[in-house]
Amino acid sequence: MLLSQVTPTLFLSGADAPFNAALMSQKGITLIVNATLSHACPAYPGVECVRVPVCDLPSARLGEHFDRVAERIHGNHAGGTLVHCAAGLSRSPALVMAYLMRFRGVTLCQAHRWVQKSRPFICLNAGFWEQLLLYERRLYGRNTVWVEPERAGPTQTTPTPQNSWLKVIPRSPAMTRTPVMSRAKVMSPKVSRRGSMMSTNCPRKQV
Repeated sequence: MLLSQVTPTLFLSGADAPFNAALMSQKGITLIVNATLSHACPAYPGVECVRVPVCDLPSARLGEHFDRVAERIHGNHAGGTLVHCAAGLSRSPALVMAYLMRFRGVTLCQAHRWVQKSRPFICLNAGFWEQLLLYERRLYGRNTVWVEPERAGPTQTTPTPQNSWLKVIPRSPAMTRTPVMSRAKVMSPKVSRRGSMMSTNCPRKQV
């Protein structure tokens, strides 16, 4: 079991943490966001559970829930919030990153670094990255990162839609007119599985 603290009142985890009553009480959790299809929501007095019924596939429309979940997290003044999915790797980090962009005033680049610092092994799928990019553009009118599928090498198998590999790098002002997922030559040498790692030279906003 691993509970990751993103802010003093916001936490990330897999599906097991919500069932640890002592841990929920210790962290003062009053809102649980359950981003799974089948994992049950525990019933605790004074704790609200919000279901986000999506699967961890690139085709899942997680972005349709960004605003609703961000607003619920922001509006939870009674205590702490736990956002979880099955393993705390893809769906729940994406929801938290959307919240940070919407209500903490950070870019997607900064939100990713923020969440990754508290939970280093996050591993968003390609579809969720694309939806976060669209959300960032909606909020800020531009993108601060761009992603491109990693091409299979001679000894690699072709990535499947369920297990897409991405390169994710900061987007410089000179690249603002470049369509997302289009330029293969301007890439960081660092390659990440499912887009979980980002080049570390994006600007860091103090939050």
